[in-house]
Amino acid sequence: MLTIGELARRAGVTTSALRYYEEVGLLPPPVRVSGQRRYPESAARVVGTILLYSDAGFTLAEQKALMAPRSGASGEWERTARRKLAELDERIARAQAAREAITHGLRCPHEDIEQCPHFRAGVTARLAGRRLPESHRQLHGRQPDEAAACAE
Repeated sequence: MLTIGELARRAGVTTSALRYYEEVGLLPPPVRVSGQRRYPESAARVVGTILLYSDAGFTLAEQKALMAPRSGASGEWERTARRKLAELDERIARAQAAREAITHGLRCPHEDIEQCPHFRAGVTARLAGRRLPESHRQLHGRQPDEAAACAE
């Protein structure tokens, strides 16, 4: 059995984080010995799972769905995982478009970036309500990959 301090040190988290995980239902309630929390050794793996899911971008609420048994008709864990994949795909697309825009800016021969037709088109697209990945696809007809050469 581990005290809350021992579990916190082993997992690399604070004791308040462990109490919060317990409060929200991610960490099973420990037994009490003389009023102190005592966790089984297996609690370290539960905390490790919480940390891994957090690293993958899942909120604590989403983690509850992922930690529920996968059997049953609900399939909530699969819906949660698929939603997160879609979110990650969108973030990756934004990051790729941003990378290409910045790379283009570094390579652009125009002394004033306002004179660059790619930059002007991007500003126009943004003012029309389109985000960077969408405006990039419209400008180049493809997903961002390599910085486009500035033709003008």
